[in-house]
Amino acid sequence: MFTNTVQPNIISLFSSTSSEPLSLFSQQVDGSLAADSFIHFLNDASSLPPPSPPAVLCSMPPLDDQDEPNIGYSLHQTVLHIQSPTLRMTFIQSPPNTGPGDRDLGLKHKWLHLQVRNMGREWSFDIGIVDKSGRRGVVRCSTFQKEPKLTTSPAPNAQPVLHLPLSFPQPSSRPLTAWSTITLNLPSLIPHFSTLAGRNKLDDDEGSRHDINRPATFSATNIPSGTYSHLSFIKIYATCRLRRIWLSDLLPDSRVPWEFELYGA
Repeated sequence: MFTNTVQPNIISLFSSTSSEPLSLFSQQVDGSLAADSFIHFLNDASSLPPPSPPAVLCSMPPLDDQDEPNIGYSLHQTVLHIQSPTLRMTFIQSPPNTGPGDRDLGLKHKWLHLQVRNMGREWSFDIGIVDKSGRRGVVRCSTFQKEPKLTTSPAPNAQPVLHLPLSFPQPSSRPLTAWSTITLNLPSLIPHFSTLAGRNKLDDDEGSRHDINRPATFSATNIPSGTYSHLSFIKIYATCRLRRIWLSDLLPDSRVPWEFELYGA
């Protein structure tokens, strides 16, 4: 999508307050769960307007008991509410899934930022990364993964998946807001593919002592390594509230436009 365009230092892929927030995304919900699986814009503080029936908003996680109200815990802004008990069946993704053909974001920025609200439920997102040799991999961050893990599928052209654990601040830590800005340095993720592939190879070698027909799980030819090239896609799953997704070449502590900041009421 952006491979042949001039890319400024900051590119916003999604803003919940823009006029066409999902113009670069497609969306999918679990059609078998009309009441529980949906994607809906609402005000974060009031949770209004409600979704169209039969959809019903899930309950919000309780705040930690405090003597004073937690002012600013919610945002008085329109945000995107993504909800489903079947996490993998409900998501938004960019580039949009509009039919056959390999579409690629082609964004070369080093830093990815997501502003999300912790809904107290399992949540995950995927990003596709490509190295300079064209090898592709998927980085999956989730709140239910406990240890880093590298997996692959026997399906043709399947990409290796680097699954990383993700955690939000605990309510007991008395956070000022339920919202977090998640920041990933994309080039730094590439070496983890090779590291975990080597660890899995050791496990395979140990297993092969007992099963000489056990196939190798990973091949160096399909594992991203070396120099990072670009971001190929992003997919945000249920359940969360989403305010903004952007990429930048600026360090995380650099000044960004004011509208990218989180402001409490």
